[in-house]
Amino acid sequence: MKDLPLRKDPKVLVGLETSDDAGVYQLNDEVALIQTADFFTPIVDDPYTFGQIDVANALSDVYAMGGRPLTALNLVAFPIKTLSPSILKEILRGGLSKMEEAEVALVGGHTIEDPEVKYGLAVTGVAHPSKILTNANAKPGDQLVLTKSLGTGIIATALKGGMASEEAVTKMVESMVALNRKASEWMQVYGAHACTDITGFSFIGHTLEMAIASQVGMVIRSENIPLLPESMEYARLGLIPGGAHSNRQFFSCRVDADPKVPDLRIDLLYDPQTSGGLLISLPLAEAGKLVDTLKKEENIDASIVGEVVEAPQGKIRIL
Repeated sequence: MKDLPLRKDPKVLVGLETSDDAGVYQLNDEVALIQTADFFTPIVDDPYTFGQIDVANALSDVYAMGGRPLTALNLVAFPIKTLSPSILKEILRGGLSKMEEAEVALVGGHTIEDPEVKYGLAVTGVAHPSKILTNANAKPGDQLVLTKSLGTGIIATALKGGMASEEAVTKMVESMVALNRKASEWMQVYGAHACTDITGFSFIGHTLEMAIASQVGMVIRSENIPLLPESMEYARLGLIPGGAHSNRQFFSCRVDADPKVPDLRIDLLYDPQTSGGLLISLPLAEAGKLVDTLKKEENIDASIVGEVVEAPQGKIRIL
């Protein structure tokens, strides 16, 4: 893919170079467009909930850039000859409920017939060009704040196998349908330097992207990372998605884990997330304030999970 010709444009503030969450194009001195797209297959049985999760996930990329999503286009694949249109209606109704909460206008979309259900969005948002947050500006001495618990991939795998408890599924769904809107707004108040959202490449993968893009190292304190209820138990039973194994195989060459850290906990760090939280890099003096505010004002169970160091660049140490 590296040989594909890409047009250079000075108005592209964020492109493909740093594997960031969204693209950013400057319109003028006051406005930059943020653009992203994401869609996937169902991970829960209820179509309405699936629609909610998809929209929350797609909007998250704009929130991670410090932006405000404005409009969305539905991206739909559906087997109309074998499934009832009422299922599609419920998916779209769930998605619209999250767009309403986010104050995002649906302006169109595209639908194809496909043997497998898929749903997502193309999203356009805005931000001031000087206030864009990327994954490439984490600074040594910063603290790392995570705004959602890990474990959605493992619990979803347990659900598919008929082994997940009702409580675990409820907590997983509550996490996935929650917008990252308030966390995005507050991180800007407290002067965040960099941000990314945790999705399919796992906590480790997206943290590494930030480390590489920022040319810094990361120290992760594994005991501080919040986990969804029962996710560790399901990991112990071997209910680990294939994506977690792929993530570990691809990223582990840049990871140094202390032998004292349980391997099951490391499995959770490689677990692919859906509609995960924000990973925010911000000054030491502000990190605790952000966590306290998110907990008290927004009921968001945020945690300080590590820190940014000068070296080794582009690598993670797990303690």
